[in-house]
Amino acid sequence: MKNVNRWFYAVIGVMILLLVGMVYAWSVLSTPIAQEFPDWSAAQLSLTFTIVMIFFCVGCMAGGFLAGRVDAKYYIWISAVLFLAGFFLASRMQTPAMLYLGFGVICGFASGLAYNAVMGTIGKWFPDQQGLISGVLLMGFGISSFLIGKLYQAATPETIGAWRQSFVVLGIVTAVVLAVCGFFVKKPGAGFQPPAAARQRKRYENPVAMEASTGVMLHKPAFWLYYLWAVLTSAAGLALVSQATGIAREIGAAVSAGTIATVVGLISIFNGIGRVILGGLFDKAGRSVIMQTVNVLFILASLVMALALRTGSFAILVAGFIVGGLAYGGVTPTNSAFVSSYYGMKHYPLNFSMINTNLILASFGSTLAGALYDMTGSFMSTYVMMGVLAAAGILASAAISLCDRRTLAAGK
Repeated sequence: MKNVNRWFYAVIGVMILLLVGMVYAWSVLSTPIAQEFPDWSAAQLSLTFTIVMIFFCVGCMAGGFLAGRVDAKYYIWISAVLFLAGFFLASRMQTPAMLYLGFGVICGFASGLAYNAVMGTIGKWFPDQQGLISGVLLMGFGISSFLIGKLYQAATPETIGAWRQSFVVLGIVTAVVLAVCGFFVKKPGAGFQPPAAARQRKRYENPVAMEASTGVMLHKPAFWLYYLWAVLTSAAGLALVSQATGIAREIGAAVSAGTIATVVGLISIFNGIGRVILGGLFDKAGRSVIMQTVNVLFILASLVMALALRTGSFAILVAGFIVGGLAYGGVTPTNSAFVSSYYGMKHYPLNFSMINTNLILASFGSTLAGALYDMTGSFMSTYVMMGVLAAAGILASAAISLCDRRTLAAGK
């Protein structure tokens, strides 16, 4: 394996994240469950995804603590076993508690564990392109919900209870693919150097870069300002995702259900595209440019969708979904690239897991968007919410630049 191109490992990483990211397809996976259990409230089913998000962060943090102590391939194999157990348990459930344990706790934890293993290991093959490799890997994670969701819908009959067999199949397929891919998850040797052409490529050099432990990082104002930005922009993205179907149905009242689903799916597709594009731009333009680009894209998306609502134009709404997907796609690779470019790769797995806990707070973005709609009866409230969050993000990014200038003035 010594002469294997480093992009081979990137492909392996994408394959793993494509499967473990399926937990984000909960809205699709849960539809036939809701049909079988009509007495369960929407809140009960939605709680499953909240539990997934919490245990995803726990799994990611566990991977960070174990990094350097346990070979990453073992994380992948443990995740394979957990996914098999989680889906099997969920397929046999008769109560919300069993669903929460099987899909929420076990599959959520497995997803976070594998996610950290891939990001913390494969990224080390690309010290010269941290933004790009983050975007490429996270593209697989981002489009997973769309692709797996479509396959799940196509393969699951509409008869009551048919979803149970689909859950078993998902568990088996995920376990097998992760078990095989685990053999190829490895970090580069101590003397590894990127190809000569890559080393000569012009890229952004962060003037305040350092190797920092998690404890040191947590005492840096720049970290907490970035954490705030990640919460704000992730909440804006989740608000859009959670309300997208309702928005599309309101404006496209005469549009078929299939077209609605496809248009909503554009958010996931352009989310994946945005991860690669903006992740790659991070390497050349740096943190400030990319963060402010994401902020501006969110504001633009909110304005375009507001115009669509005012005019009743479904075509304009499609444009808004595309821009919103690109904006949301820029958040996750920036998380990864920020941690590595500011605080180094030595403690990256645990530092990265700390950034990811922002998802717990950001997950309430969808709840807030729903509450605002209930209060106003209009999706205009969602657009305003997105715009306000992005505007606050502009201030957070500018404050990080101020911290950087102070750090440089103080000689780090």
